[in-house]
Amino acid sequence: MFLYFINRLFLTIPTLFIIMLVNFAIIQTAPGGPVERFIAQINNHSKINGEVGFTNTELFNNNISANNQLKYNGSQGIDEEIIKKIEILYGFNLPLLERFLLTVKKFLIFDFGESFYQDKKVIDLIIEKIPVSLSLGIWSTFFIYLISIPLGIKKAISSGSKFDIWSSSIVIVMHAIPAFLFSILLIILFCGGNFLNIFPLRGLVSDNFAELNFFQKIIDYIWHITLPIIAITIGGFASLTFFCKNSFLEEINKNYVLTAYSKGLNQKQVLYKHIARNALLIVIAGLPSALIGIFFTSSLLIEVIFSLDGLGLLGYESALSRDYPVMFASLYIFTLIGLLANIIADFFYHVIDPRINFSSINTKSHL
Repeated sequence: MFLYFINRLFLTIPTLFIIMLVNFAIIQTAPGGPVERFIAQINNHSKINGEVGFTNTELFNNNISANNQLKYNGSQGIDEEIIKKIEILYGFNLPLLERFLLTVKKFLIFDFGESFYQDKKVIDLIIEKIPVSLSLGIWSTFFIYLISIPLGIKKAISSGSKFDIWSSSIVIVMHAIPAFLFSILLIILFCGGNFLNIFPLRGLVSDNFAELNFFQKIIDYIWHITLPIIAITIGGFASLTFFCKNSFLEEINKNYVLTAYSKGLNQKQVLYKHIARNALLIVIAGLPSALIGIFFTSSLLIEVIFSLDGLGLLGYESALSRDYPVMFASLYIFTLIGLLANIIADFFYHVIDPRINFSSINTKSHL
């Protein structure tokens, strides 16, 4: 098993390389890049100052390259030397392949460069934003699994009962409400609207957080994070609850369960010593994707609504502004964490059921 996990770690390298190559090619060749945005700013500045653009005849008389007109939208009337300086500023003076290899070389040592527009190192931006995303992702995933697994087991045991029917109705209604809409409802009810003023409206911590003692910091943190976590949890536990229920129902109807009962074991022993080991495997398999989904995508609107400046919002804003260093660094980190999370899921498979040997399965698949 140790060799299997070592091989999986080594396989992340070519996988990560291919994903980076595809992302790099798509993003770098897409229109509306940083060079074009800079040119647009020059044109807007000229219009504000009442400057008149060059005509087509004047363009040729000033020896402006036609290639630049084709290469960048809006470059008409801008001197070729200026465009070259802009390309050097953003690293577009190098061929596409050379830019990619240089990016890979830097990313191997986690050198992500500097943001085009925020005048900060990308790694500093990520470190600054990551506490918010960690808080939302880890706590939301924890509470989703904490609610879904016991509820799913209870629904499987009492399948078809009144509890199962009523709980299913409530879960479906909660799932039907989008997380962002539920967030707005929570703000109206508990953040000083027409009702209660219990929780803060924005931020992960208070402005005077550094002045608080240890216990006050914990209380302040919980005070700020409660509503965002509730909003994500309410919108995310429904599918996992039904998934867990169906997984247990499938195992309950298998022959080994009848055999266990025939040996004199009670329901609790059969459920937690036999059924749970098999049923929870497929539930745990979804943990990495659930965590990554909440960590980077599902929390985006929550970050916006509760003014939480995390990685999801950082990646979204960098995509809008074509801040390539931040975009590539975010994609690189997201992909790396996703690949490692899948390996961790396989490790949990083996911990829960030591009978599972991935190395032997892999060997048989090649025979």
